[in-house]
Amino acid sequence: MRKFIAMALFLSGTLVFTSCSDDGEEVTDTEVQQAALDGVSTAVSGVVSTDASASGADETVFGWTLTKGGTYESSATEKVVVEGNIDTDTDWTADKIYVVTKRVTVLDGATLTIEAGTRVEGDASFEGVDASVLMIARGGKIMAEGTVDAPIIMTSTADDGTLTADTKGEWGGLVVLGKAPISAEQAEVQIEGVPADDVNGLYGGTAANDNSGVITYVSIRHGGAVIDAAAGDEINGLTLGGVGSGTKIENVEVYANSDDGIEFFGGTVNVTNAVVTKVGDDAIDIDQSYSGTVTNYLVTVDGNSDEGLEIDGREGDALGSFTLINGTIMADGSSVTCDFKSKAQGTVRNLNANGGKIKLDASFDDAFASTENAAKNVVDGKLVFTTVNATFEVYTDDLPALLEE
Repeated sequence: MRKFIAMALFLSGTLVFTSCSDDGEEVTDTEVQQAALDGVSTAVSGVVSTDASASGADETVFGWTLTKGGTYESSATEKVVVEGNIDTDTDWTADKIYVVTKRVTVLDGATLTIEAGTRVEGDASFEGVDASVLMIARGGKIMAEGTVDAPIIMTSTADDGTLTADTKGEWGGLVVLGKAPISAEQAEVQIEGVPADDVNGLYGGTAANDNSGVITYVSIRHGGAVIDAAAGDEINGLTLGGVGSGTKIENVEVYANSDDGIEFFGGTVNVTNAVVTKVGDDAIDIDQSYSGTVTNYLVTVDGNSDEGLEIDGREGDALGSFTLINGTIMADGSSVTCDFKSKAQGTVRNLNANGGKIKLDASFDDAFASTENAAKNVVDGKLVFTTVNATFEVYTDDLPALLEE
């Protein structure tokens, strides 16, 4: 049963509006709403359909990752504790292990260079607002250039090689902030998980080609520390806030993160060869009119995960259109679902969701006319699916104000 129907019937127990059809029979408000939803569903079904020919991601490029067979561990024994802000150019080398204590931020004008094969550990003894996070502020840069044979590992101090996918939230993760456009209430906003009094947490701007550095062959493991449990505030494995297209991100893994795997908050950065496995929330999350391209992505979700893809659109007036090319989504003990909602606009091409469900959010005004949202954008050609092995379902959590009066 659609969630919409369940909500409508619950309300109808105390408040039901009726009208008359042409043949004189009474028509309840619930039936009018259902008819509106069915109309959108019919229109969507005329545009999208399941295509079993979708080949999905090229998995041969992920052999270096933990989940696809890579077993890299650092041979270094010396540990270097890193605290506070990095305000000058700094090198981290593979002969040492770098322990990030609390929030370490690379400031505007500084570059952190991480050598291939280096191990970075977030100190698991810090929790909440003090959780260990490596953050690149606007104007700062990270040059993390691992290789197939010597990837850069970012994990927890608790990771002794025996941790499983069930061990999540041991530290924060990697946060990269830039000056590229976003669609929010303001041109620049504070990234989630960073207190408002830390101005280094701001992201967004007007520089679409902003350059925050290079991230290649980097594996981010066991992150997602809870910052504020009451507010549901956690850290993503890789957070990209307003990151520009001048930034290079290729060959990235996020494993066993308690929140989202990779989350885009606007920006224009392109990501190639991304694998996200067994996270506690969404694998790939898109918000605030992200306008870049994600190419060749592999996602595995399980019973502890939420959506394989969660795609939102604009929050402000600025429009943006994402592109997702060549993706595979698999399930381990759960159903495969993807949720497109909140004005999502973009293109999805060659997605093999293994027959899972793609949910398309619909919304309606007081007259039960369709308003801007994912389902309408599909019908209007603003949200395009090409060669997708999945089923499509239109749903709504939106009840017209008429029922609430």
